[in-house]
Parts: sequence; structure tokens; C-alpha cells
Amino acid sequence: MTIVEQRGVRVRGLRRVFGERAVLDGVDLDIAPGEFVALLGASGSGKSTLLRALAGLDGEGGGEIAVPGRRAVVYQEHRLLPWNRVWDNVVLGLRGRDLRGRAEAALAEVGLAAHADAWPLTLSGGESQRVALARALVRTPDLLLLDEPFGALDALTRLNAQALVADLWAEHRPAVLLVTHDVEEALLLADRALLLADGRIEREYAVDLPRPRSMDDPRFVALRRDLLDGLGVRARRANRATTRDAAEEAL
Repeated sequence: MTIVEQRGVRVRGLRRVFGERAVLDGVDLDIAPGEFVALLGASGSGKSTLLRALAGLDGEGGGEIAVPGRRAVVYQEHRLLPWNRVWDNVVLGLRGRDLRGRAEAALAEVGLAAHADAWPLTLSGGESQRVALARALVRTPDLLLLDEPFGALDALTRLNAQALVADLWAEHRPAVLLVTHDVEEALLLADRALLLADGRIEREYAVDLPRPRSMDDPRFVALRRDLLDGLGVRARRANRATTRDAAEEAL
């Protein structure tokens, strides 16, 4: 695999094989600087494998990858070190001056300025995930990689976290790749939604809706229906189940 640096993302012919199975089989992907892209697909389709390749965490595949040099990843698990204070978790691995000040500025952006000296075990799940976002922001990434970052949160906390990510993206404008199983989340946040299947990007949906977006907008509803169809999900008992529930049931 060849990896070079550029402002946006350009992937050509990415292939990754595990055993005898090609999880990624000739993936081509472009993300413009400042663009927000959501990636959906069935479990095991290779979404996280693709994200790890862009993050530089898996160099075993074949193909060409061009990505920004400054990248940050937020996972579903916050991965905070319980023996470090919150502010120290934010700047973990960084060097330079005024690390405390940089951590506090990032924490203020996610609404946790008052928790700089707290221990991670005293935080709620939503607060811990906001710390993980602050840890990404403090690195001023040109590419932010989000691997199902809200999957472990309850419904209300997830909505608040989604709104926070939308605000932070609007403020800083990194290129973003969001891996998610949540169709509504993809449509609320992304400029484009991509479906990964059979090792390749199978479909692309432009989400050209004004922000902030409403799930009651007829255009949103139509896009949601198209995405669910692309995922092979039939909206059974649509009045009783949420889109997320239906998608997770099928995936």
C-alpha cells in the first residue's frame, strides 16, 4: 500500500484481504477538504477496515491512499486512561508548550471546561465521549475519522453528541469520514452518504439538504427510504420502529 499526504482524501484500488476473504476489493474514495462523508454498510462489510487504513493504522493492504498529514480518530469507546486527569487525557502523546492551556481550550469547545481536573471514572458516557472529541480537536486535524462514536450512547445523549459534532465541524471544517449503522445520523450530519458492499463503494447519495436538518422534511424522509432500500432494509411497521432499530435488526 502506498500512502502519501495531500489536503483531502484520495483512495484508489484499496484492497485488504483477511485469510481468503477480500474485505476491501478495489475501493475508490474521494473526500474533498472540509467535506463530511458518512459510510454505511452491513456488519463485516469493511467500514472500520477502510477507516483504519485512512488513519494509517493498517498498512497491510494494496492500493494507493492520499490523506492529510494531520489526522485524528474517535472510536465508539472513548479509550480514556483512568489514571490520568481529563486534561492530561486530552493532550496524551502531544509535545510542546502550554499543553494544559491547549487541553482546556479544547475541553471548553465541548462544554467540559469545568472537568479538566476530573478523573475519567467520574464522567458519564456522554461526557467521556466529549473528552474523546476534545482529544481529537486539540490536534487540529485536517481529517477527522469517526468510527461509530455514538453507538454506545443512549438515545438522548446520542442526539446531543450528534449536534455537538455538527457544530464543531461547522467551526473547524476538517474533512470527516463517519462510519455508522444509523441512517438518520448519516443524513443529519453528512454531505454525502456512501454504501460499502462487496468490498467496494456501491452507491453514493448526495445529502443536499439545508442545515440544521429536520427528520420531518419530506426530502429527508425520501433520502432515508432510498438509503434503507440500498441497505436492503424494508420498513416493516414503520409507525412502530425507528429507522435505527430497523437498520440494526437487518445488519
